[in-house]
Amino acid sequence: MFGRGTQKTDAVEAPSALKDAVRDARIEAAERTGVVVDLRDADVARLDLLNEALDPRFKEIPAEIDLFDRGLSRGDVPRLWIDAIAHIEMGRDKRQYRFVQDTRYGRTVLAETYEVPEMVQAVTRYVARRLVERERALADDAAVGYGTAQKMVQQEQRRGRVRALRSFFLGLVVGIGALVALALLNAPWP
Repeated sequence: MFGRGTQKTDAVEAPSALKDAVRDARIEAAERTGVVVDLRDADVARLDLLNEALDPRFKEIPAEIDLFDRGLSRGDVPRLWIDAIAHIEMGRDKRQYRFVQDTRYGRTVLAETYEVPEMVQAVTRYVARRLVERERALADDAAVGYGTAQKMVQQEQRRGRVRALRSFFLGLVVGIGALVALALLNAPWP
């Protein structure tokens, strides 16, 4: 009877020490994974601050212009999208903003800075360039005019039909010539 009492206190202390060790190990693992999550959350927070700083600039864009679709994506690499081809992400040191545009030749870095106002200026310049490109494209379309463009399409359709008829008759003449040549070659000689 006397042995059971001492065994109970030893048995109670041993699992308690193991529980504490397991709990400590879980806390350490959570802190390690928490660091990664905290870094990602810090990136999202910095990009969110930049997004808020860009609000006044994007409010100046007329509502009928739907070129820009600004939004924050929270993936493995959080990004602040300006439009379909340009976004801002955090640099490797997690403090630097990197403004990147996708082109047919790969990604082009448009701006890199640690400061929000400088990045706002870079985005403002980019938006202005895109708006000017849009105006030029619309001006080129207006210069051609809808009626003129419709006439050009009709002319192209006529040219296509003429080319098809020309090709058909050329093939017909070549085919008849080949048959005549074959008949002459196979004819018996006197």
